[in-house]
Amino acid sequence: MENLTFNADIFFLEGLKVTPQSSFPAFILLLIIYIFIMVSNISLTALICLDRSLHQPMYLLFCNMSINDVFGASTIIPRLLSDIFILTKDRYITYKECVIQAFCAHFHAGTSHSVLMVMAFDRYVAICNPLHYAAIMTNKMVLKLTLLAWFLALGSVVILIGLNVRLSRCKRAIFNPFCDNASLFKLSCDNIIINHIYGLTFTVVLFSSSIGSMVLTYAKITAVCLTSKNKALNSKALRTCRTHLFVYLIIYFRKNITILPNR
Repeated sequence: MENLTFNADIFFLEGLKVTPQSSFPAFILLLIIYIFIMVSNISLTALICLDRSLHQPMYLLFCNMSINDVFGASTIIPRLLSDIFILTKDRYITYKECVIQAFCAHFHAGTSHSVLMVMAFDRYVAICNPLHYAAIMTNKMVLKLTLLAWFLALGSVVILIGLNVRLSRCKRAIFNPFCDNASLFKLSCDNIIINHIYGLTFTVVLFSSSIGSMVLTYAKITAVCLTSKNKALNSKALRTCRTHLFVYLIIYFRKNITILPNR
């Protein structure tokens, strides 16, 4: 391992703090979480694809979330599982692997929020303009919105990671369990003010757009409920609020840490 310290493209992962006594329990717990994520999301995706009655905008958007969850979990958790039993001083990663992992982590998180905004728009049209829902949310429109959500996240993250790749590297330690935006620019001794500005802007715009779309959707749905005496409509609106709030809380607590510009 001593020769690795002289390789400019080898970095040491020091953020995963697991004692030898807790390595096995941590591995089992993380493996169970990974299996649950994979089985549940793949099963949901398969069910939606095979059942033609579920080929509706809401379920197709849930399918997007499931595919994104599988992608995100597969880029982070397997590496963590392999690192648990490796001593900290022997735990290393190449720069290329670090860049790929950081890109995937941020792309996964960004896509989660952008797809959630599309879901909010879908529920807004379904509840507040039900008579025109079928004409607005056609399969073509769902495809366009889905591609827009994925490509907006892709473009933003390409710039985010690209700003880091241009920097020189003078440090060897990564103090996070896995590579992310902050891990990359902290390896440099160059001026990283542009990285901070873009990273902060990226985070603020993404979160404010995601939260804002949810708040506006809930506000409009609430207004419709207060002015409508249709019990079926009110029940549908309540289910929408519960579902979206649950999904958003999962996304916020599980994924938002991977897109912060600095930690």
